[in-house]
Amino acid sequence: MLCKIKCPDCSSEGTISLLETTYDGPYKCWKCRNLYAIELKNGALQSCKPLSQEEFERLQEIDALRKKFRKQ
Repeated sequence: MLCKIKCPDCSSEGTISLLETTYDGPYKCWKCRNLYAIELKNGALQSCKPLSQEEFERLQEIDALRKKFRKQ
């Protein structure tokens, strides 16, 4: 499933490919490179909060662990 996300800073439209209709994790704008924590439900953006580089990396680590344990 492809979900479209509009960047709050530069207004460019990016896409994220998901297996499920819900997602809660990090997102980086392809154009301005700003970092966000996003929440998607049923393919629609519910929240988008700015993040620091450290917070973004921490969320990426958590997301990678979720995926790792989901496969087992």
